[in-house]
Amino acid sequence: MAIVQKPRRTPRQKISKGLPVGARVKCTDNTGGKVLSILAVVGYKGRKARTPSAGVGDMVVVSVKKGTPQLRRQILTAIIVRQKKPYKRKNGITISFEDNAAVLTAPTGEPKGSEIRGPIAREVAERWPRIAGASSIIV
Repeated sequence: MAIVQKPRRTPRQKISKGLPVGARVKCTDNTGGKVLSILAVVGYKGRKARTPSAGVGDMVVVSVKKGTPQLRRQILTAIIVRQKKPYKRKNGITISFEDNAAVLTAPTGEPKGSEIRGPIAREVAERWPRIAGASSIIV
């Protein structure tokens, strides 16, 4: 009898979640959005009555609160690229950014804009390679 070993999946890093549902984040791409409000966290599984929270690299459902008239009041998906709340990396370094920021994307993770202003976290670049290609600085 042959033993078949399952391929190992690389586990996602545990990042402290700093953005609950209802948080306002800055839109850091050139799509025309300015301020986004988080409505839901994609793939969140939690306890009853616990507010879902998102961290760096998570996909969220957002509503555009400020921006161009074509984008305003639309429900879109976005990926969190920066958060103020500090989180630890595997090598022991603690990372925190100056602001909370997200990038508008298609539901597949394809960025809607062609450029991303400001730095993005390395965790985002590893998980979403198309966003890494559009960004200028990876921290």
